[in-house]
Amino acid sequence: MAFGIKKDELNEWKSKVRNGEIAFLTHYWIHPKFEGITTVTKVGCSNVEKLVDWGKKYDLRKEWIHNRQQYPHFDLIGEKQLEILQAEHQWEQYNKFINKER
Repeated sequence: MAFGIKKDELNEWKSKVRNGEIAFLTHYWIHPKFEGITTVTKVGCSNVEKLVDWGKKYDLRKEWIHNRQQYPHFDLIGEKQLEILQAEHQWEQYNKFINKER
């Protein structure tokens, strides 16, 4: 279950993804399979090869891409999520959700 994002934030992410940009969207998330994990970051790009190349920098496999219609994306959780948000200087995403958990 996803929550904690505004419609305009989601629409901005979708627009960037459709335009072939690498786009980040972090939101609160609860899933019984991942106890203790409360946020997820979706990193999307409609240009799948560009997304694959981006993911290689962080040892993310092509098979991990969620091919959701116009919005292919990686789901980042846990320590990998923190590592990538910091490396990509996504401080707004990091501070809005992740930093509050620490």
